[in-house]
Amino acid sequence: MKVYKYGDNVDTDVIIPARYLNAPDEKSLACHCMEDIDAGFASTVEKGDIVVAGANFGCGSSREHAPLALKACGVKCVIAPSFARIFYRNAINIGFPILECAQASREIRAGDQVSVDFATGRITDETTGKTYQAAPFPEFVGNIIESGGLLKSLKDRGVAR
Repeated sequence: MKVYKYGDNVDTDVIIPARYLNAPDEKSLACHCMEDIDAGFASTVEKGDIVVAGANFGCGSSREHAPLALKACGVKCVIAPSFARIFYRNAINIGFPILECAQASREIRAGDQVSVDFATGRITDETTGKTYQAAPFPEFVGNIIESGGLLKSLKDRGVAR
């Protein structure tokens, strides 16, 4: 999985610009993901690619569209030292994995090939051979992500219809 690298304070208006919030579906959102910070992102990102960013990723407006656009593009996960709390919650609620790991965020470079083991929190930069340790998801969060989101998780458990 190839890495796209961004700095600190990437806000939700950059992840998916407000002018596209009325897009009719996830695929339409994906076409405009990151275009104000990286015009080529939506046309070059491939399923399984990873975003590595600086601190406070997903700050700004509390819109579920931001993690949804990344997920719809095929991004496997975002690795950053910290996330805005609402982005963190929205990501988990839609089943989109995010990992907090400051060292990985500093050291992994754009274009590196990276693999992630969500069960253990282990991040491996296949390009350099370095490994990093993020906190693995608590079991209940892992279950939500594996189910594809909170609502799907509740339906799987027979709690919601």
